[in-house]
Amino acid sequence: MIRKKDECKKVFKEHMRDGKGTVEITEFINGPEELCMKGRLFSRIVLKPGCSIGFHMHEGESELFHILSGTADYNDNGVIKKVTAGDVTICPPGTGHGIENSSDETVELVAVILYS
Repeated sequence: MIRKKDECKKVFKEHMRDGKGTVEITEFINGPEELCMKGRLFSRIVLKPGCSIGFHMHEGESELFHILSGTADYNDNGVIKKVTAGDVTICPPGTGHGIENSSDETVELVAVILYS
């Protein structure tokens, strides 16, 4: 199966997880069935300058980010770390994370959520 880019649903979330601004999300899958019920998210996320996804916990699932472009502040379970293009973040079950674009460049990343 091939899903063309114009077939992917794009959504905009205001104050995602109590974050700042509007987050743009391009959903690559149409539900957990397309991940063999092993996960629930495979998406491209765009954070414009000043936008963020607020800190949140993951229970029963892991979330991974692959940073495609830009530089962001990643909240790794309460510790803020810089992430840049090429970096991968892993948030295992029972831990939390958030991400903020405090730069003047757009940040793009791919996010995957897998069930534990």
